[in-house]
Amino acid sequence: MYLGLDLGTSGLRAVLMTEAGQVMASAQQGYGVSHARPGWSEQDPKDWIAACESCLSQLKASDGDALSRLRGIGLSGQMHGAVLLDASGDVLRPAMLWNDTRSHAEAARLDAATDVRALSGNIVFPGFTAPKLAWLQKHEAAIWARVAKVLLPKDYLRLWLSGDYVSDMSDAAGTSWLDTGARRWSERLLEASGMRRDQMPDLVEGSHASGQLRATLATDWAVTEPVIIAGGGGDNAVAACGVGAMHEGQGFVSLGTSGVLLAARDRYAPMPETAVHTFCHAVPDTWYQMGVMLAATDSLNWLARNLGQDAAALTTALGERIGAPGHIRFLPYLSGERTPHNDSAVRGAFLNLDIADGPQDLTRAVMEGVCFALRDSLEALRATGADLQSLLATGGGTRSRYWLELLATILDLPLDLPVAGDFGAALGAARLAQCATGSDPEQILIQPETAATISPRSGLSEAYEQAYQSYRATYPMIKALP
Repeated sequence: MYLGLDLGTSGLRAVLMTEAGQVMASAQQGYGVSHARPGWSEQDPKDWIAACESCLSQLKASDGDALSRLRGIGLSGQMHGAVLLDASGDVLRPAMLWNDTRSHAEAARLDAATDVRALSGNIVFPGFTAPKLAWLQKHEAAIWARVAKVLLPKDYLRLWLSGDYVSDMSDAAGTSWLDTGARRWSERLLEASGMRRDQMPDLVEGSHASGQLRATLATDWAVTEPVIIAGGGGDNAVAACGVGAMHEGQGFVSLGTSGVLLAARDRYAPMPETAVHTFCHAVPDTWYQMGVMLAATDSLNWLARNLGQDAAALTTALGERIGAPGHIRFLPYLSGERTPHNDSAVRGAFLNLDIADGPQDLTRAVMEGVCFALRDSLEALRATGADLQSLLATGGGTRSRYWLELLATILDLPLDLPVAGDFGAALGAARLAQCATGSDPEQILIQPETAATISPRSGLSEAYEQAYQSYRATYPMIKALP
């Protein structure tokens, strides 16, 4: 049996998988996020440990015999967070999360520093780890002076599981401290934000072993043999392992709270100016690139909340087949935007509203705007050399056939829907655990069967291409407004 643990922003999910890849049991436990000030987003790391204990208690209660045959654990986690530990391994302050933007000034300074983009392969976004430590040095100097180790969220969970200070390449690539091409900590990048190599954990590949489960936990879980803990990875890299997006030409699009369009790469091909993220993948000698929009289904949830209606009811009212593009343009920048604009200040807008417009018109515009934003990410990925001929579609938004057909038409790519099952980051983590115990990644990290393929509506492609070009022209105009 192999255990996958996915440490998300709102909760931890655990799946127990057999050697044949079947999910035998799952559990989840939520926790909160603190927003003490505007732009701040923090969590107490002890809540992650409590959530893990709860999930393991649930698994033990539901199938203790399966848990007792555990051989490997894989970890997936929210990226970019900063868990600060003193010399005794104690937490110094709440963890600053990926969506904490207080360090925007420090991020801009680091991004402009010599060699930073060239070595990291990425823009230094405010949510990344390095600017958080630069902010801490300026605003909480007494705590900064006591920092002995900086861990990413899932790696703090690893510390509890094994006692080892270890991270993996894919998660470390989101810190702005990793030489992403060479897959090692960079002395230059560390120095740029006032950090040292001894404050960093050791590094392993995500599919390799990082240590073993502590004896006391093995006893508590009634595990009978040694349990290997895999390196694991950042959430999107591990999700790619769950759907088998591992080689050039393979990728997925996620219609979740945020939107992600990810392409696996067999070579390192950064292009930071596109605002595409270029990170190490969870297996050696492989990378991935992704475009990110900050409000995908969140845009529809925002509309539903303000209309006093259910989001699913709004999409159902549009039917399953798309028609010509609507006349309203929606810019889904409700929380700013990453790819391709790298603009945390821009905000959303409706354009061309008419007195006759109603909820269906607004819903159509929001769904179109989200798809246009994901097309922006596709174009940015293509600029780096990524060649995607189809995409696997995941996320809650894929429950809407209308949205899928709309997205396929705007991207002009067929979208494959996996057979019913669990193909998320928790499963990907369990797969990495199996690899770390000796299985061949080429045999384990495979794509699921396709249940259906949604093709672009060829008769509408030209109309949606014109609508997309109109959408692209709106950002500079909105940005220019006072």
